[in-house]
Amino acid sequence: MLKPALQSIHLYPVKSIAGSGPGEAVVEPWGLAGDRRWLLVDAERRQITQRQQPTLALAHAEGLPGGGLRLTAPGREPLTVEVPEYTGTLPVEVWRDVVEAVPAGAAAAEWFSAYLGVECRLMYLDLPEKRRPVDPKYSEPGDTVSFADGFPLLLTTTSSLDALNSLIAQGDHADEGPLPMNRFRPNVVVDGTAPWAEDDWRRVRIGEVDFQVVKPCSRCVVTTTDQLTAERGKEPLRTLARHRRFGDRLVFGQNLVPRGVGTIRIGDPFEILD
Repeated sequence: MLKPALQSIHLYPVKSIAGSGPGEAVVEPWGLAGDRRWLLVDAERRQITQRQQPTLALAHAEGLPGGGLRLTAPGREPLTVEVPEYTGTLPVEVWRDVVEAVPAGAAAAEWFSAYLGVECRLMYLDLPEKRRPVDPKYSEPGDTVSFADGFPLLLTTTSSLDALNSLIAQGDHADEGPLPMNRFRPNVVVDGTAPWAEDDWRRVRIGEVDFQVVKPCSRCVVTTTDQLTAERGKEPLRTLARHRRFGDRLVFGQNLVPRGVGTIRIGDPFEILD
């Protein structure tokens, strides 16, 4: 078996739309620099994700120097969005959290509203170090997170995806597989480990940065959404329900909290510390 190493890195500047796969990324205490700093909300300022709007998968956000965005989507002209000037914050709902965020301009709201066909607004998380604490059951005092579902980073492994795809091939919806890793929207993908070995990890190191492995990642309907077509199927949830059920959760991947800062790069060694 190959020595474990970081195979790929994934950044999603806007929660729930397509992002990028850079060769390196800066690890901040609340996640990868530039990851999920922007959020779409509805008229009641509640989060909008692929759960409600699967066509978000077809939109793409490229992070720009200084924190801005270049947005593209089918049928829409590209749009550049600058980090909004601070004029005060508005409360937005992300799951059970109420988070203070800064509204982007009218152009971004009009662009996304026209694309989705519903009223929406783009919001920016200006102070991730202060705005949103991590669930205290799985963190230390002072841990914060961006607009990610609950934790700063998500780790998956190529071996576990291979194992999952083998199980899908044996099931009732084998024609839906094999599934690509983008269904799971990870931040870091590790190669060279045994399938499902991540269930037992507690602390790991990628390159020069240590991470606490805090909780298996519960999976939802987004994983059934083809990220290239926005069409939905039955997998992987059907197979996860049979083989990867932890209590009432269907899991794939592990949530991480950084216990240091630094830069990680594709090819960096991956170590299991505990």
